[in-house]
Amino acid sequence: MADAPGCCHPCATCLLCLYSCQWITAKKEKRKGLRTTKCDCSWFLFLFCVFLFTLVWLYFAIIILNDFHNFNEFIFKQRKLWLDWSLVLLIATAVLITYSAVLLVLALWLQLCGQPLKLHWLHKILLILTALVVAAAFTGLGIKWAEEWRSAHISLQATGPFLHIGIVGGMTLLAWPLASFIYRTRNTGLKVFLLLVYCTVMIALYLSPLGITSPCIMEENELPPKPALVGHRGAPMLAPENTLMSLHKAVDCDVQVFETDVMVSADGVPFLMHDEELTRTTNVKAVFPERAALNSTAFNWTDLQQLDAGSWFLERRPFPTVQSLSAGDRYQASKQKIPSLEQVLEAAKQSNISIMFDLRPENHSDYQSFVNATLEVILQSGIPLQQVLWLPDGFREQVKEQAPGVQQVYGRKRLQNEKEPLLHVNLPYQDMSSEEIRQYRQDNISVNLYVVNQPWLFSVLWCSGVSSVTTNACQVLKEMKHPIWLFPSSTYLMIWMVVDCASFLAILWAFLLLK
Repeated sequence: MADAPGCCHPCATCLLCLYSCQWITAKKEKRKGLRTTKCDCSWFLFLFCVFLFTLVWLYFAIIILNDFHNFNEFIFKQRKLWLDWSLVLLIATAVLITYSAVLLVLALWLQLCGQPLKLHWLHKILLILTALVVAAAFTGLGIKWAEEWRSAHISLQATGPFLHIGIVGGMTLLAWPLASFIYRTRNTGLKVFLLLVYCTVMIALYLSPLGITSPCIMEENELPPKPALVGHRGAPMLAPENTLMSLHKAVDCDVQVFETDVMVSADGVPFLMHDEELTRTTNVKAVFPERAALNSTAFNWTDLQQLDAGSWFLERRPFPTVQSLSAGDRYQASKQKIPSLEQVLEAAKQSNISIMFDLRPENHSDYQSFVNATLEVILQSGIPLQQVLWLPDGFREQVKEQAPGVQQVYGRKRLQNEKEPLLHVNLPYQDMSSEEIRQYRQDNISVNLYVVNQPWLFSVLWCSGVSSVTTNACQVLKEMKHPIWLFPSSTYLMIWMVVDCASFLAILWAFLLLK
């Protein structure tokens, strides 16, 4: 094999050393008669597939970051260990994609330099391990977190046009080593096969925009109003969740609804708490070590008031934003207590913010008494009932009778032959398509989707016409004045044609230049 023009012997030797883990100079390589065998080609194909496999996993890893706080809470519930597992995920994924990418680049350069692709056995083992790790990650995702497949499908509405450009660009660059290989090999059958595969893939890529749909491909004047923000347990990136500080931070973010969770103490006082146990968000292990594993409803209000509901936020740092808090905010966070529903309703009334809540736990034997205690506090608080959004399904008819002004929010889609039309629905963002959102909007049904933290997801739902979103990142979404991107159909068509034409000309140039 003759070296390609411009590929010096020292460079070729270094590349061969890194790829094959053997220090063979170009002259020695010629003397030994080393050639790329069919087995070597098979390992190169495996390397290419592992790189693509890992690249797809990287895409999934970035997409599921929107929901990763839920995963952190799940692990804590199971193992009582708090760690930001998203960092572990990103670091491990970065290592795998970097390793396979470096090997692939080395192989492509070796091909351009006319050197043999003798992959070292250690690289082969590591590539197999990489493929197994990524396969295990996908399997675990499918078993334990299947809804993320729907998240990935939604993400394509935001990334589809840009993925098309990126993949076309990558395949265009691949034309150079492919042309070099085709002109060097003497196997006519292999040449025809590779050209057919490459041309088929490129034609499919050139036509793929015909299948790309996104609600953000629209005219500027068709863009729906920006969705209202619902603070998920307040503003949990800026303050301890389900505290008065979190409510006030949410108000500062222009949040219109404070979403929370209510439980009722052993002596009948409704209070704010999400988890069935107090261990994650309080210091109950230090104050009541022998009772720490009990349900939150087993504590009376006097006991609950002894607990610190803020220091955990500074110690565990559930979100990276905790590091950037001011000294004043840190001090205020450290002084937070578990608030009663009465305190929260008073704060909501003063701030002119609505409150939406679940009443937990739904399977409790005294759930009806929980409903009665909660209704009593609401009616005595003096808050305008239209500012209260009721989520629990249990004893909903009783709530309608005793507090008819309370807004009923349903955690399901509307049914056929619905006796009473739904006015408000609250669903996971994966459960509604853009078409359904548009239909509900036309029928004057308010749709709130949760939990939406990433700007790309907020942009897709904004373009779809959703009424509001529940978010942990109100401080981020507040600053968005426009979706991340918005293309009129004519502009998108022009970009598509320019990219495909430029790619075709570059491929043609590569094959003509290397001939």
